[in-house]
Amino acid sequence: MTRGVIRGFILAATMSAATMAADTPDTDIGTAESWTKDGEAAIAERLAYKINRKRAKNVILFVGDGMGISTLTAGRILEGQLRGESGEENYLSFEKFPHTALVKTYNVDSQVADSAGTASALNTGTKTRIGVINTPPTQMQHECTADTETAVTPLAYYAEKVGMSTGIVSTARLTHATPAAVFAHSPSRNWENDSEVPAEAKAAGCRDIAQQILDPMMGDGLEVALGGGRRNFLPNGKGKRQDGRDITAEWVASTKSAAYVETSDELKAVDLSKTSKLLGLFDDSHMQFSAGHGAEQPDLAVMTETAINMLSRNDEGYYLMVEGGRIDHGHHAGSAYNALNDTVALSAAVRKAVEMVNLEETLILVTADHSHVFTMAGYAKRGNPIFGLVVEAHKETPALGGDGKPYTTLGYQNGPGAVPGERPTLTHEEVLEPTFLQQALMPRGSETHGGEDVGLFGIGPRSYLVRGTMEQNVIFHIMDHALDLRERAGAK
Repeated sequence: MTRGVIRGFILAATMSAATMAADTPDTDIGTAESWTKDGEAAIAERLAYKINRKRAKNVILFVGDGMGISTLTAGRILEGQLRGESGEENYLSFEKFPHTALVKTYNVDSQVADSAGTASALNTGTKTRIGVINTPPTQMQHECTADTETAVTPLAYYAEKVGMSTGIVSTARLTHATPAAVFAHSPSRNWENDSEVPAEAKAAGCRDIAQQILDPMMGDGLEVALGGGRRNFLPNGKGKRQDGRDITAEWVASTKSAAYVETSDELKAVDLSKTSKLLGLFDDSHMQFSAGHGAEQPDLAVMTETAINMLSRNDEGYYLMVEGGRIDHGHHAGSAYNALNDTVALSAAVRKAVEMVNLEETLILVTADHSHVFTMAGYAKRGNPIFGLVVEAHKETPALGGDGKPYTTLGYQNGPGAVPGERPTLTHEEVLEPTFLQQALMPRGSETHGGEDVGLFGIGPRSYLVRGTMEQNVIFHIMDHALDLRERAGAK
């Protein structure tokens, strides 16, 4: 869906301040009886739920990068408003999963985490330091030591060892922190290609992240990898590699009937029944935001569908991690528009997965690696456009701050939306523009992560283990237990 179409939906749900309805229509507010009936139905649904204690055959882990609680709330409202609804009553596709928990995201050396340390916890069951990929808690950033690649083991390694298939899907570069944690080890998340690895680190045995996608420790390797980051896999002239290697060509040569694609049309043309391994790199860097990408790039739901079709051919099962990577980048840029539309795209990808799999044998978990300093505040009436100025219940004109100027529901504690001096007077039309940056308190070139807990949503075999407040590394152990994986792999 293009920016213009999305903006059209939003504008259609938005009237000028002079004509905006003062109240939510009585037909939308319900009655005491209807709310009681809805509550009783929710209890009945919970009482009827049957816990599945069987071992899982497959696990799919969805990670909304930066998808904190405020992003979930605002994202669900946007999804509803894109359908012409008020939005508040909506649920993202995974928000009605039967099991939920809160997850603590800190790194062992950082109160507010980054994606490298958090993705490492998700994939290895071990909390680690900020800025490193799948290394032990003692491993310092940028230091290449003997145990850099051996001390902690990602879930995908165990899965490959027992004959399962493995895959990653991301809208970010495949060498970026979160997807890299599926298959790589590195004392620096920034060592995405060999030109970024210092000479002394290379001499000590450290390798860049991109080349590790072919790692022999991964059994016969990932069966499917779809995302961005082409430049890190190609030699100078085409990419950024100084060693002359073309990792895409090595992927194709690694096994019979392996395939490599760069566009949506090429992806559609692949005969999956005749393809043993599939690599898709759809951008030199990160893929485009979902609200703005063209037909040349597949959306997250399409990539997810392709990956499941590839991996489900294995009777031994599979592990797939899917990342909505650009939610995070939208927030860093101070753009709620991009962050929330990519949240809606992740919701669509989860919905597609639920439609495709047998939930009696497939565990699906949806979480975030960390939050952002993204706020949803004011007293906007129900149905107020989520990107709009705050108009309070029973009012027709925007609410005013202490400076006598209107303000938006959405904002940031810090980021590029901060302006020096006097705050400008905002209009409805201005704040609904896709390029508008929400106002921020403290100026920063890039908005920062937040440190509060994130959500975890689970459905399928042994998803009942998703409950309470947990350390982030426990998510790995839920997946491991659901598959009885390390036990089957003979791990100590």
